[in-house]
Amino acid sequence: MQNSATIVDTSCIMTKILISIVGPTAIGKTALSIKLAQYFNTEIISSDSRQFYKEMYIGTAVPSPEELKATKHHFIQHKSVEEDYTVGDFERDAIEAIEGIHKNNPSAIMVGGSGLYVKAVTKGLDNFPEVDKTIRHQLNKELKSLGIQSLQDKLMVLDPIAFETIAIDNPQRVVRALEICIGTNKPYSSFLTNPEKKRPFKTILVGLDADRSIIYDRINQRVDIMIEDGLIKEAENLFPLRHLNALNTVGYKELFQYLKGHYTLDFAISEIKKNTRRFAKRQLTWFRKDVGIKWFDYKTNTKDIINYIENQL
Repeated sequence: MQNSATIVDTSCIMTKILISIVGPTAIGKTALSIKLAQYFNTEIISSDSRQFYKEMYIGTAVPSPEELKATKHHFIQHKSVEEDYTVGDFERDAIEAIEGIHKNNPSAIMVGGSGLYVKAVTKGLDNFPEVDKTIRHQLNKELKSLGIQSLQDKLMVLDPIAFETIAIDNPQRVVRALEICIGTNKPYSSFLTNPEKKRPFKTILVGLDADRSIIYDRINQRVDIMIEDGLIKEAENLFPLRHLNALNTVGYKELFQYLKGHYTLDFAISEIKKNTRRFAKRQLTWFRKDVGIKWFDYKTNTKDIINYIENQL
């Protein structure tokens, strides 16, 4: 906990700001966000789309009870996996929450590695043209009959940029990208350049990074800890709901294969580690396209990051 004497006097900050902390999974974003929230005496918006769901605790690396007590968090386990909650819903709700924070404090913190959700808040969602609805129907039929690999292969040919940046293991995202590619005869990624929406605050983007070997080691260690903390039991409890889109995510889908008898436990764990490493690579590919992000090594002293932020005010 920061000493109260070190808390910044936010009354001197005239412009409303959103400090957005991004980077790959397991890099230390949560710890940094809490230190910054305490320093700026403000609250945290989570933009991690996996942490929205209250039934998914261990496998999503939700902040610990102690971390949640350290400062007020928004959008942590506030939805059920059985509820539909889109990125558009999050954009609306997050902007409202940020405006609420800004009524009492000119600074707000947002933290999370879900690139599309970060973009929705900081720049707004892209507008896509309407396409023939039968395209999605045909793609879903192919998904059901041939599996996601068939659709992934198509997307790699039609839009290699989208293939490298979207959540390629998420069937909804793959189908959405393909229906735009097929329906418009243009790459899905070509529509990701719409003008940014004007926001009533200034965004300061801070990225945490490390050598790839360090990121991968941290991921492997986190998965081992999750297994020790009871991830298998959590997956067992969620197994009856495995058809839900929210659960088609790394850490759960592999254990569902184990529970169905298709994987050994050791292989399921190795797949979780492998797929999480792939996810981290996609996160970095997405965020590195944003030239507005100031990158720091994950071991950088928090004071140096604070100095950078204060120099942007």
